Amino acid sequence: QLQFVESGGGLVQPGGSLRLSCAPSGFTLDYYAIAWFRQAPGKEREGVSCISSSGDYTNYADSVKGRFTISRDNAKNTVYLQMNSLKPEDTAVYDCAACEVCSGYVCYASGGQGTQVTVSS
Repeated sequence: QLQFVESGGGLVQPGGSLRLSCAPSGFTLDYYAIAWFRQAPGKEREGVSCISSSGDYTNYADSVKGRFTISRDNAKNTVYLQMNSLKPEDTAVYDCAACEVCSGYVCYASGGQGTQVTVSS
């Protein structure tokens, strides 16, 4: 299982912004596509966004298009998720995973503690 450390979550008001970071533990991200997932209480885990190993390809869930931006800095071995115009329905635990391909979120078993994002006034 590939291990990650996610950070950057917190409590933010609706309309606010957060930037999440995803860093691997013990390996480099260079050759992997990386996806962000989220799981809200009582809901299934869903894919939010994915970026190819080169960074040339990205995709987003319809619910976050135009508000979230995924990026990667291979030199820093980190993937980011910039989240703007946050809504209460974005409240969830966010985690990342290494993937073979972004299409269909074909991802390897990955572990991490995730980071809690709470959007509330």
